Amino acid sequence: MTTGKLDGRVAIITGSGGGLGAECARVLSSHGAHIAVVDINGEAAQQVAESIEAQGGQAMGLCTDVSSEESVEAMVAAVVERFGRIDILHNNAAVLDVGQRQSDRDICNLDMAAWDRAIAVNLRGAVLCCKYSIPVMLKQGKGSVIFATSGLGVQGDLSLTGYATSKAALIMLPRLVAAQYGKQGIRANAVQIGLAPAENAHESMPAQLLDILRDNHMTPELGTPRDIANVVAFLASDDASFVTGSTLVADGGFSSHTPSLVAMREFFEQSGRGGM
Repeated sequence: MTTGKLDGRVAIITGSGGGLGAECARVLSSHGAHIAVVDINGEAAQQVAESIEAQGGQAMGLCTDVSSEESVEAMVAAVVERFGRIDILHNNAAVLDVGQRQSDRDICNLDMAAWDRAIAVNLRGAVLCCKYSIPVMLKQGKGSVIFATSGLGVQGDLSLTGYATSKAALIMLPRLVAAQYGKQGIRANAVQIGLAPAENAHESMPAQLLDILRDNHMTPELGTPRDIANVVAFLASDDASFVTGSTLVADGGFSSHTPSLVAMREFFEQSGRGGM
């Protein structure tokens, strides 16, 4: 059963063979969208698609290397062949596995292969998916493009140089798409995603680290994949018809405050002055 606000629309979601992308696929399907589950792991993509269809939705799984122009072109053609249109493109795919994290370091110790991989998947992949999906949307005179960015794209950190640079570029891309195709009915926005791990991911993160991160959120708890997927569904729908060329921050307030806020709060609490 669907809630209807995306009824009959077709959504491509890259990197949706698991994790946050898979949750976005499930949520958009629950609103009535037909889903192209796109992932470099074709088996995982197919499993997510089958799980959506088992719940009464319509979905197809596609093995796609988003850094390859030929692969992306073939993926878009397959989606159009199956569903006849494309209404939503969610550029969610990103590379951040353990090996990538260990190699994508500070600039002086950066493995340039890791840099190239981050730019190829995270940035080039998004551009290629836009290049081949937007022309289909233009024929319809309407479409929504969504980019998954990160707080690392706007805040300096000790590592992940390539990842952060690619995510910063994904804040500019929706502005370009909105400027270039907005008058032809195409909206484009980014979601600046905060920490929203799946429940099983909590077990792999030290409790002390989670406590530090939780203290720096302005919400009682960390986010969940469903929290982010709901934002993506909003941007995909007509509820966001007047929202374009923007970045919607969904990070529990993590990036909204001064770096000293947590330490200052502890200081005032210890001094007995509360928030004064």
